[in-house]
Amino acid sequence: MGGVDYINDSYLCALILKDMVSEFFRPAAKKRSRRGIRMTRVNMKELTMSNTDKQQAVEPEAKPAFNTGQLVRSLICVGVGLVIFLIPPPQGLTGQAMHMLGVFVGTILGLILQPLPTSSVAIIGMTVGMLTGALDVKKAAFAGLGSPSIWLIVAAFFIAQGFVSTGLGRRIALIFLSMLGKSSLGISYGLAAADLVLAPATPSNTARLGGILFPIITSVSDVQDSTPKSDESRRKIGAFLALTANNVNAITSAMFATAMAAGPVVFQLAQKAGVSINWGMWALACIVPGLVCLIAIPALIYKLFPPTIKHVPQAQADAKAELKEMGPLSMHEWIMLVTFIVMLVLWATGSIFHVEATTVAFLGVAVLLCTKIITWNDMVSNKSAWSTLIFFGVLVGMAQPLNDLGVTGWAGKLIANLVHGMPWMLVLAILTVFYFIIHYMFASELAQVAAIYTLFLGVAVAAGVPATAAALMLGVASGLIGAMTHYASGPAALIYGAGYVKTSEFLRIGLICGLVTVVVFLTIGMGWWKVIGIW
Repeated sequence: MGGVDYINDSYLCALILKDMVSEFFRPAAKKRSRRGIRMTRVNMKELTMSNTDKQQAVEPEAKPAFNTGQLVRSLICVGVGLVIFLIPPPQGLTGQAMHMLGVFVGTILGLILQPLPTSSVAIIGMTVGMLTGALDVKKAAFAGLGSPSIWLIVAAFFIAQGFVSTGLGRRIALIFLSMLGKSSLGISYGLAAADLVLAPATPSNTARLGGILFPIITSVSDVQDSTPKSDESRRKIGAFLALTANNVNAITSAMFATAMAAGPVVFQLAQKAGVSINWGMWALACIVPGLVCLIAIPALIYKLFPPTIKHVPQAQADAKAELKEMGPLSMHEWIMLVTFIVMLVLWATGSIFHVEATTVAFLGVAVLLCTKIITWNDMVSNKSAWSTLIFFGVLVGMAQPLNDLGVTGWAGKLIANLVHGMPWMLVLAILTVFYFIIHYMFASELAQVAAIYTLFLGVAVAAGVPATAAALMLGVASGLIGAMTHYASGPAALIYGAGYVKTSEFLRIGLICGLVTVVVFLTIGMGWWKVIGIW
């Protein structure tokens, strides 16, 4: 995994993600006091900015040198891919199939080891595929860039900007905080409720946590003199809130297809495998087990990692004071709110009225553009959206030839033989837990979905698991994996980079909470799915 260099790169990734999130902060910035929930977002940035950040702020053109660790990781990616590329094809596969598998595995290793940024790795992989003939330039190489599911992600990134720029997202968080913010545990539930409300239309879970909720966490912590400067200070409340928000974010990301960037990709991959799932089905399937997890996880973390400060009456008072200062909803907030509600209704009823989810998302973007809640310049500067388009558009385009050439089916049969004869419930449980654990090898939910979702789905269906249940369970697991390590996702890297939580604490709490949520979905969730007819 690259040892210390890999962890350092993950930390740098956190800092970069933080700076990206800060782009969302500026439009809604208001004058606030240095203390309380009204602390400025600039101060929040100072709390989490390292010396490396400050140097980069002064010298934006400076680029990191290509170090030895990067070279070693690059050679590993090239070497493994080349070995697979040159291996004589086994029975059932063609030479082109092995070539495509070699290019794909080399690219996925690049996403795991990260010798270069993810989009760079994807473009290089696609280029190698075209040069070697593994990827057909006219039919396959760029096919993923035209995928409606990928563009759904892009559109929803722009919608997320509207929540931040109008201040509606922060207002929602403050409303829940004003109702539940008397204690440390109450604050964690207030933030969880806000995350749940915002999740359906915020596929950038990094922007949702980092751009809206995390500034509130740091503000509350600052009032209680809880900073990353010492163990005693951070354990007062800051570390507890940071850990809770991170694990709650993984749950809300799993509850809605549009709550994380990987959701629409799951839709597309499932559809190509012959399984039809939609937004309403996903939301209905997850509402019961998801709510159980949202109730259980903050209480579990409170037990495993309790804050030293239990009661925080000032947080509730500050929330009420800021809401009063914000005044009634502005016209832009009303437009954002109504647009959000209409989108949810259309997503939930899309199968009835035959309106595609991507169409709904771009309808929302069009409204926000017409009302100037967001501008074209805002969209152009949204690096996360365009990076996602390139990254996953390329990966989806590379994954399809693997299916067409029979590689996925061939690998699926090999694994299916290992679980042959087992009850399908046991097979689904084994595959889901393994899918969860294997995320230790990945640095994002999207990377894992693009790499192995289709393979696991094929194995599950071949072993007798009902196709819809398998597709949904693996899709849900793709969200739950986001909090298990400090490099598991954008939000996790952001939380880790802030310095409130130590690595050992992050890994321990992430593993325990992750396994608990997986068990809840495999038990309560499967029971609920039986009631609503999914299997």
